[in-house]
Amino acid sequence: MKLLLVCIAIALFGAIVAEKARYDNYRVYRIRVQTDRQLELLQAIEQYPDGYTFWNEPTKVGTEVLLVVPPHKRGHFSDIRAQYALRAVLQTANLQEQIDQESRPSLRKETFGWTAYYRTDAIYAWLDSLVASYPSVVTPLNIGNSFEGRPIKGVKVSYKAGNKAVFMEGLIHAREWVSGATVTWVLNELLTSSDPKVRQIAENYDWYFFPVTNPDGYEYTHTTDRQWRKTRSQSSVLCRGADPNRNWAYNFMQGGASSVPCSDTFAGASPFSEIETRQLSDFIATLDNLSTYLAFHSFSQLLLVPYGHTTARLDNYDETVQYTELIGQTFDKIAIGTKAINKLRERYGTTYNIGNIAEAIYVASGGSIDWVKGVLRTPLVYAYELRDLGRFGFVLPPEQIIPTAEETLDSIIVILEEGANYGYH
Repeated sequence: MKLLLVCIAIALFGAIVAEKARYDNYRVYRIRVQTDRQLELLQAIEQYPDGYTFWNEPTKVGTEVLLVVPPHKRGHFSDIRAQYALRAVLQTANLQEQIDQESRPSLRKETFGWTAYYRTDAIYAWLDSLVASYPSVVTPLNIGNSFEGRPIKGVKVSYKAGNKAVFMEGLIHAREWVSGATVTWVLNELLTSSDPKVRQIAENYDWYFFPVTNPDGYEYTHTTDRQWRKTRSQSSVLCRGADPNRNWAYNFMQGGASSVPCSDTFAGASPFSEIETRQLSDFIATLDNLSTYLAFHSFSQLLLVPYGHTTARLDNYDETVQYTELIGQTFDKIAIGTKAINKLRERYGTTYNIGNIAEAIYVASGGSIDWVKGVLRTPLVYAYELRDLGRFGFVLPPEQIIPTAEETLDSIIVILEEGANYGYH
């Protein structure tokens, strides 16, 4: 009898653990923050969400935020919308329908590709196949295991000795699926494309690709909660995970990060408290030929440079972001990042903005690109916030993977070409 009860308990516990979060009738609203009073309200909701979820943080007046409203909060939201005169536009009437469309089984083919989003094991199997197909060019990398024991795998692509290196970081935030898909698509192009410009950058740089830097969180978005962002470490009795892009040991907890374990922006108990960021940083620090670091996130269509703790335009900001000289009323030289986003726009008309993290979006300290720039002094360091502007947000349809990756590669080519012109490689 006792054995039977134990078995039943285990079965029930397993069912609870395996249950997948659903977002039926959850609505997404775009809200324009027009007054300090409205900002204070939204920041209070962020601190004590009770079911609400922000897709981007309320940080200042004059910006827009995307707020996910659960069914049980519709009455409350209606009340505060009237009380605070919130300018809120319904963007998505049923978030679950959007998630279901994104993950349609019919999209996934037997062979790995970019018409669907693939899970960690499939991505890793594809990386292994590249090692087998290109043994003289592709080298397997495994920098250690995640909190839950998953390997953090990548590959090195090198056609010859003596190259400067480019690092490609994907899926540090688990729910930003298009970031990992973009990294793998670019990797595939470097190996298969016959385009002269692609061949130039493929063969004259060493490339380090890590498409899934937060494998526990990414798997959790597939099995349990599509909206999960953090790692899966045990951060408190009630809450799991830390934000792996607030956990790096450069200006840690200097703004835009939380000390509350249940917060989506919880920075962790200490710098590099998360085994994933600790192992990733240890590996990056061994790359003495690193000239370029590119991190990929979504969404917002931004090209960002360090730093996240201050709006001050530090280091080589003028060369990497803005116009460098003004002679009379004409610009003498256009900086690398501006040229890159101009090139990105050419293919599909996708418009990006550019700036340092704190000025372009909000203060957010402890990120990977800040550490790479501030500690390692890597010359060219950028973070992409990929498509879109919020229509689909984190749940970007798979049909947009390839167009997103194509325009992104166009801009990467420019970053490397212009970086060479400045003598950074």
